[in-house]
Amino acid sequence: MKRSHTVFRTVFFGVACLFAACVAVQIFIAGLAIFTDSSHWHDHEVFVRIFELFPLLMLIFGFAGKLPVSFRWISVVLLLLIFAQYFTAHVQGAGAFHPVIAAVLFWLTLRTAARSRHLAFPGKGSANGGASS
Repeated sequence: MKRSHTVFRTVFFGVACLFAACVAVQIFIAGLAIFTDSSHWHDHEVFVRIFELFPLLMLIFGFAGKLPVSFRWISVVLLLLIFAQYFTAHVQGAGAFHPVIAAVLFWLTLRTAARSRHLAFPGKGSANGGASS
């Protein structure tokens, strides 16, 4: 494999990890707004602007790193879920799906990061040479 592919796969993994951390922080901020002080809603609305396009970066790095097609599709799904968050936050009656989508975003991103780790760092941390099941 070309060194550039390995670099892009490593960056994909890093962005996926960072995205998962940002989603967790975003959920925490929402909890602060609900249970502590409603002024944190502004923080919730602003913080998403920092990481909302990370899935697009993941898609780009997925192509550049020649990751399996499934990683590219997952990146598209993550981006669509971010857009769905805007929809559920602003459409009457759809708000109940907002925390559900957040949970799916977090789970799917963690799973994607874990799976991409084996491709970014082949042979490390696995007795079978980094192959995932």
